[in-house]
Amino acid sequence: MAVNFEQQGPFAVVTINRPEARNAVNAAVAQGIEEAIDRIEADDSIWVGIITGVAPVFCAGADLKEINSGNAAGLATTRGGFAGIVQRERTKPIIAAVDGPALAGGTEIVLSCDLVVASTTATFGIPEVKRSLVAAAGGLFRLGRKIPLNIAMELTLTGDPIDATRAHHFGLVNRLVEPGSALDAAVALAEQICANAPVAVRASRKIVLEATNAPDDIGWKMSMEGMAQAMASDDFSEGLTAFIEKRPPQWKGI
Repeated sequence: MAVNFEQQGPFAVVTINRPEARNAVNAAVAQGIEEAIDRIEADDSIWVGIITGVAPVFCAGADLKEINSGNAAGLATTRGGFAGIVQRERTKPIIAAVDGPALAGGTEIVLSCDLVVASTTATFGIPEVKRSLVAAAGGLFRLGRKIPLNIAMELTLTGDPIDATRAHHFGLVNRLVEPGSALDAAVALAEQICANAPVAVRASRKIVLEATNAPDDIGWKMSMEGMAQAMASDDFSEGLTAFIEKRPPQWKGI
């Protein structure tokens, strides 16, 4: 299969599995990622997703052979856009676990995730201009939201990548780890998130994404709505009870 799906307790690992093509995105990968996100979103027992690629590459971007053959449309899905993810509306956090290069569409997949764990072998870049292409899967506007604008402009105009250490310095990477350990570190981060109330996590994620650059009145309104949503969940009383009883909470996720 072009994409593997494995649930591990309250999180799921989605793996791009085309090592013979440097995990480049073809129609099967795009459809597989979209179907994986469908499963994560629909299953109340899954609270966090992780996306990674079979080593030694995270994802080399779009399969240029497919594009050259006139099959570019197949690299996107109706709901998810390129790779089935870059335009996908979703409610649950997704962590990118990056070992090795994440270039072109690979970087754009990373930019569509909520958190990034990368090993020191990872690199990030949008080299489309080197092939008379434009990074059309979100990289040109998302990169400057994650790192300083001048650095984003440098990557855009030169097409040259940055390594994981520099990406971590600029804030694109949350956790920088040793080679081969990005997935393990992403699992540890997922477990930290899953220790918290899932409804509250989803509501908080939505507010951060939609209100950070909005006027304060939008932020206040969304914060109050998020609090009301969390208090209406089954987990609300469990969180307070567990605190009073000095024990770990047993979340239902609803």
